[in-house]
This record gives sequence, structure tokens and C-alpha cells, in this order.
Amino acid sequence: MIKDNCGHDSEHEALALRAKNNMPSGEGLERVCNMFRVLAEPSRMKIVLALKEGELCVYHIVEACGGTQSAVSHQLRVLKDNRVIKCRREGQNVLYSLADAHILKILEMSEEHMSCGGEI
Repeated sequence: MIKDNCGHDSEHEALALRAKNNMPSGEGLERVCNMFRVLAEPSRMKIVLALKEGELCVYHIVEACGGTQSAVSHQLRVLKDNRVIKCRREGQNVLYSLADAHILKILEMSEEHMSCGGEI
């Protein structure tokens, strides 16, 4: 077996090359990191978890999550600007929902990870 400069197998070299070739672009990586920063704020996460149950207006989001309407509206704007949620108008109400199924998958995977009980 061929060893690299560090004394490891050439298999490690191949893995490192594959990792490098599959690394997202700087812009792509920044977008992913930003989405996680958006979701990492507790009041925004509460809103996302509430919307996991279905489409809600601001009044009912405030009821589910607590806080003031203005604070919730601000967080809704941040979530919408970052394409985590979407909204639609129905008469005088604006109804909010998760932007797509990927957000649900991220939440489900996070919940599974937290409940697996494994050590880090």
C-alpha cells in the first residue's frame, strides 16, 4: 500500500481529494451557514416549529409562540427574507407557512439527532 507524506494510506489521499472536489462554493457555503444562523435564534425557531403544524396568521403565531405582535412580525420578516417561510394574503389576513419540505426535513433530522442519545 502506498503511503502519503503523513504516513497514511493513499486511500486517505483519495478521500481528501473527494472532499475537496465536493466542497460547496464560497457563496453556497455562506448561504447554508446563513440559513442555520437564521434558524438558530430561539424566537425564530419557535415560529418555524409553530408553522410545522400548518399555515397560521400573525395573531395565531403570537398565541402559539408568545411575545408581541411587533416582535413576531420582525422575526417573520427575517424568516421570509431568508426563504425559510412564505406568505400569502387571504382577504385582510396574511397567512404564513414553511417555504418548502426541506425545512421540515431539517427539523425532523434535528429532532431525530437530539433524541438518539448518542454522545458527541
